[in-house]
Formats: sequence, C-alpha cells, structure tokens
Amino acid sequence: MAMRVMNFALGPLGRWRPFAAVKWRHMRRTFATNPDYIGQDPYSSSGRDPYAPRRRFDQGGERRPRRDEEDFSGSFEGSHRGRPPLTGGGMPDRMGNLGQNLRHLNWEEERLVTFQKNFYNEHPEVMSMTAEQVTAAYKALSANVEGRKPHPRPVMSFDHLSLAEDLLQSVRSSFDTPTPIQSVGWPTALSGRDMVGIAQTGSGKTLAYVLPALVHIAAQPSLSPGDGPIGLVLAPTRELANQIHSEVVRFTEGTRIRSTAVFGGVPRYGQAADLRRGVEILIATPGRLLDFLEAGTTNLKRITYLTLDEADRMLDMGFEPQIRKVVSQIRPDRQTLMWSATWPKEIQRLARDFCREDPVKLTIGTEELSLNPNIEQQIEVVGEYEKRDRFMSWIKSVAADETKVLVFTETKRGADSLCRELQYQNLSANAIHGDKEQRQRDRTLFDFKSGRCNILIATDVAQRGLDIKDVAFVVNYDVPKTLEDYIHRIGRTARGGAKGTAVTFFPADAYTPDMIRMARAISKAVRDVGQVPPKELLDLGGSRR
Repeated sequence: MAMRVMNFALGPLGRWRPFAAVKWRHMRRTFATNPDYIGQDPYSSSGRDPYAPRRRFDQGGERRPRRDEEDFSGSFEGSHRGRPPLTGGGMPDRMGNLGQNLRHLNWEEERLVTFQKNFYNEHPEVMSMTAEQVTAAYKALSANVEGRKPHPRPVMSFDHLSLAEDLLQSVRSSFDTPTPIQSVGWPTALSGRDMVGIAQTGSGKTLAYVLPALVHIAAQPSLSPGDGPIGLVLAPTRELANQIHSEVVRFTEGTRIRSTAVFGGVPRYGQAADLRRGVEILIATPGRLLDFLEAGTTNLKRITYLTLDEADRMLDMGFEPQIRKVVSQIRPDRQTLMWSATWPKEIQRLARDFCREDPVKLTIGTEELSLNPNIEQQIEVVGEYEKRDRFMSWIKSVAADETKVLVFTETKRGADSLCRELQYQNLSANAIHGDKEQRQRDRTLFDFKSGRCNILIATDVAQRGLDIKDVAFVVNYDVPKTLEDYIHRIGRTARGGAKGTAVTFFPADAYTPDMIRMARAISKAVRDVGQVPPKELLDLGGSRR
C-alpha cells in the first residue's frame, strides 16, 4: 500500500499543519489586507480574480480604476490610488516610467516620406497692405507678433483665405469674421512655419490650428499599411481631446481624412482598432498614446504636423516627461505649433526644444492670464448658512427658460449633493466629476451640449477643455483656490466673441489668509476689465480703492 508523503509547517498556535494549508492561509491574508492586491485571486496564475467586482476601492474609500480604465489624462482625481510618484522636482510624474521602453530612433537611417509645408497663397488685398496698415491691424486685434521676419500679414476676412468653398462654409457657420488668433494664426500655420500662440480661453484657437492641419494633411501622400497618422494634437484631458475630435469630424465629413481620439478612462480596444486601420489625424492625451506606442499599435514616423494644445495645462499636470518621450518619436523636420494661455519659463523652454529655427510668437492681449472683458462678473458675498438658499433662488430665476448654466463645486460630494437638490426642485441637472465613468461623463456632456439638460454641476475636471458656445452663466458655487482657476472657470462662457455672465458666491465669514488673498485677486481682476467689485468683497480683501 503506497503511503502519501506530505510536508508539514508550523502553523497558528504552534500546531503542525500541512505546508500547503499554511502557505495558502498566509496568501489569503496577504491578498485580503494589502491594498495592492485587493480584487486579485491568490490561486490564479494571472493574479486577477475573474469574479471579483469591477469596482474596487482602496483603504481611503476611493474607487481604484481597472488597468484598462486608468486615467492618465485628467486631474489627480482618477489617478491610481491618488498617489502619483514624484519626479526630480515640480509637479509629480503621474505616469512613472511609462514610455521607457520606446526605441531611440536614428532619423538619418529612417526612410521618411517627403512632404510639403507651405500652402499659403496671399490674397491680393492682403498683399497690398502697407506697413502702416499692418501695424494698425495688429493694434486693432491686440496682437503682438515676434520672431523671424517676415511676419505674416493678418487676414481680416474669410475671403482672404484660398480654401475650398465647402470648408469656408463650415467655418462661416461658426464665426462671422476671423477672431484675432485666427487672423494671424491661419497665415502663419498655412505658411508651414513653427509658431507659439498665446491667447485667452474662448478665443477660437482650436479652429486656428485644425483648419491648417486639414489643408496640410490633404496634400500629403496617402497612408500605406502600417503607417501612423500625419497630424497629431496632444491635449491634457480626455474632455478636451473629445472636443477637438468633434471639431475635426465636423470639418472632415465627406473627405478621405480619418481621425480618432485616444485617451484614458475607457477600454483601449476600440481606440487600438482605429489606429490599426489607419487615421490621418490623431488627437491624444500623453499617457494613452505612450501606451499604444510601447505596444507597437501605432508609430509617429509619418507625423509632419504637431500641435500641443493647452501646453501650460499639460505642464501643470506633470506631463512634461511624457510629452518629451512622445516628441522623440516624431521626425525633427515636422511643423510644430504650441498653444497656451500663459508664457511661463517652462513653456519657453519647451518652445526652444521643440520648434525649429525661430518660431513666430503670436500673443493676443498679454502674456499673463487675463479675463475676457465680454464676461459680466457678479460677486455675491453671502454667509455659508444662507448660500444654498440664495443659490437655489437665483438659479430658479435664470434656468426656467432652458438657459444653460455651468456650476463649479470644490468637491465631488458637493457636486452630487447639489445635483440631487436641483433635481428634487424639478430642474434638469446633471453632475460630472472624476468618480464618474467615462461613458457616463460623455453622456452627461452630450445631454448638456444638446440641451436635454441645461444645468451642469462639475468639479474642476471641467475647468478647461469644455467649449460649449451657448453657456450663458458660469457659477462658482465654491470659490476656486487660485486666480488662474477662477479665470479658467469663468472662461467657459462668452466663447468665440459671445457675451456671458459669471456669478461667484463668496463666503462672507471667511477670514482665512487664502480667502483674503482671493478676495483681493478677484477684486483686481474685476477692475482690470472696467467693472466695479462690490463693497463687501473689497472689505473682505481689506481694500477700498
């Protein structure tokens, strides 16, 4: 009779137990208590329990996204366990070593497609402008142009652009006349020159680089199997990437130009399929794009038109290492366009590193972040105990006629709470923040844009990148932490030259240093655009000038 030989180990209470039982008991305890292993199966070779719930939570109660859902493209709200690794200085590197396996490319050995850059034919009326007329036009546009001469003459009418009539008709449906950033940006970009554009939010800069991109891409050789895209737009958030993609789709309908957007927060399978089929223009957030590059799903060897949108925002979010990795995979003789709302030293360094020769630097207004004078600012100084009632009374008076209102809160819980109360009052309201799944966020934004819902409550996830032209009111239910956040929030209204109103509920009993600083900053910002701050706000800031 054969005997079964078993190994024994010292288990709990000093009792000898079979080794396998002690081993698996220890592993179960590890997987149950260590947050790194929550939702995983110690018995499976892959480490992932197929029957584990899809919504996992860490020790702090925050939802931890699945691997195919990780948000490398928004605020820190959706990042893995909320603790991104730190880099050598400045903002955290939110993606760690993502992209470290990319192959270094020797461009002298690569077989590159010959491409054309200059597509600009100057209109006779523009060509006949004298130097004095050009200077007067720049002054009227509040534009300052620097860089290697000759500087482009501004186009003051859509008729000055030699474009296909169907494309011009689409542009005319969005704007009556070119905005200042478009008047100078279009001839610069169409000429094939590198440029840096600095303009306030809502200035129409998306179309300022999308239109030349479409002209540039249409003139290049067709894609071959295995080719990557020809045009690339890098954006900081998935909302902005989606918005840019919508604009591209609107202007490429009925053409051979295909496009897609890749970003975190959603499964990658559909995005990967689009890339494998081939697209001429790609809109991407840095993290998800690096993921696809490492996997070999696509490549950037055909990129000849590179755009960095909201470059200052990407640096604020710690994306500089990832941007540099992406750009290292793009041929150096490309055309590069950078767009930013400010001109800090970090942006200047990127411009020196990425742009060839001496780029055209176009500034509309000032290099400092400035307010849109088309926004009427209303400051309501109220006590915290009466803020909710004042807000409810105010919004009922403006939202009854389906006017679109965008409301900002400080916390996700606050956004959900305010949304529930508005819905209880039979108002059409939805909330959007980092805990919402991407599909739900997309549906909420679509409902708001289409008018099915006219009140949107959001955390700072919507602070930048939302371009909804008919938002009549922006409300700061909670005061933002910085003046920059205040300017970007209220910049969601008065888009594309329209008028808008921003309402801020400022706490009357907040005497902390931060609130006093914000009272002074907002008072100055209101005065800078020729408006008068309320007496109560001046009192809070200790200024009665």
